[in-house]
Amino acid sequence: MATIAVVGGAGQIARHLHPLLLAAGHRPVALVRRREQADELGALGVDSRLLDLEAAGHDEFVAALEGADAVVFAAGGGADGDPERKRTVDLEGSLKSIAAASALGVDRFVQVSAIGVDAPVPDDTPEVWRAYVEAKRAADVALRESDLAWTILRPGGLTDDEPTGRVTLAADVERSEIPRADVAAVIAAVIDDGRAVRQQWELVGGQVPVLEAVTAATTT
Repeated sequence: MATIAVVGGAGQIARHLHPLLLAAGHRPVALVRRREQADELGALGVDSRLLDLEAAGHDEFVAALEGADAVVFAAGGGADGDPERKRTVDLEGSLKSIAAASALGVDRFVQVSAIGVDAPVPDDTPEVWRAYVEAKRAADVALRESDLAWTILRPGGLTDDEPTGRVTLAADVERSEIPRADVAAVIAAVIDDGRAVRQQWELVGGQVPVLEAVTAATTT
């Protein structure tokens, strides 16, 4: 049984991920901002630790990740709202998680990013979207440059549709949508898969079962 710290543990992708990790025999530990979130997840059998991604410093991140065998960074300030939160959550939250994992020797790190963030941002891009793309891009660069055993997943437009269990997964895919539950299924599939280490994939809905898609992506 591996202990897997899920940063952004009360988020929508994380809520789909926790039961998948439990079913696989792992122990998810949700890092959450508020006590009521911890209580809610505890009622579902998920352990939690309190961590304010924006306010916490290095030592608090280290304490929150203590004992973890792997980290999933699934936090996000969203693609709308306050542009400043793209920096403090999507970028700085990731950077602090990477630094804490490195300090603890927690090697495995899976990061949820976003499709197409390496592409140039047009001059007329709204401020919030620009901040979101730039934060995700910079977080991915930092993780790729680390010594961690990383995997970066870049889903397309996220929906709350029912999971299909079928995806399109490759270095570059045509932009489309994907249910959050299917993103969680891919995270659960790659977390233990050594073939996925140091791989960056885009991810949208498709016709290939998740495990087959991961296998195909690792052999191309």
